[in-house]
Amino acid sequence: MPLVVLCGLPGSGKSRRAEELRGALSGEERPVHVVAEAVGGRAALRAEVERRLSRRDVVIVDAGNELKSFRYELYCVTKHAGTPHCLLHCAGGAPHPAAGSFETPDSRNRWDRPLFTVHGQEPLPLAEIRAALFESRPPPPNQSTRSQPLQSAGFLHQLDRVTQEVLAAVLAAQRSGAQPGELIHVSGASEGLVLNRPLGMAELSRLRRQFISYTKMHPSEENLPQLANMFLQYLSRSVQ
Repeated sequence: MPLVVLCGLPGSGKSRRAEELRGALSGEERPVHVVAEAVGGRAALRAEVERRLSRRDVVIVDAGNELKSFRYELYCVTKHAGTPHCLLHCAGGAPHPAAGSFETPDSRNRWDRPLFTVHGQEPLPLAEIRAALFESRPPPPNQSTRSQPLQSAGFLHQLDRVTQEVLAAVLAAQRSGAQPGELIHVSGASEGLVLNRPLGMAELSRLRRQFISYTKMHPSEENLPQLANMFLQYLSRSVQ
């Protein structure tokens, strides 16, 4: 059944909206689950979404979902599951230093649509949300998201090359004097990496192997342009 992804700044009313949706979408034959951020960060959140998604249940993701790359990951989960999804942007709220920057959703991106935006106490567009979830056809799975345990050799080569380049850039920056708290830039990535402590080759290699193993389990050729950013986000979460 469908996935509803909420996004917005802290204090924008996401949890209140999630409960509204739970009440509006639930029925005798349609359980609704609200999945919220908890210990484990985005990786744990995604794993819980994947566990809950089924042909019968509706899943609502009550989290900031501030990064477009993570919203894209959730979109790929729905494609793999063969279920519709929509994005509900709760406008308002205020930035929080611990939450990081918020990347405003853009309906021109397929992973950000159908997009619904609500402000303050504005009523939810429930009729439109129901139509998007229950009357729309799910996005067709790519050849790479069908049940294939290992993707093409080209994907694996790219995964190996990109992660190697990220590791080399991080190690080179540290050798050049990058200090904890300083932003490390990586060529080909739109995001950087801020380390709160030095990282050695052994630890970086271990994290790279973990990331590669995880990515192989969720094959998608659409992930290719985002591999560097995804790996940087994984490193950032893993070394906090």
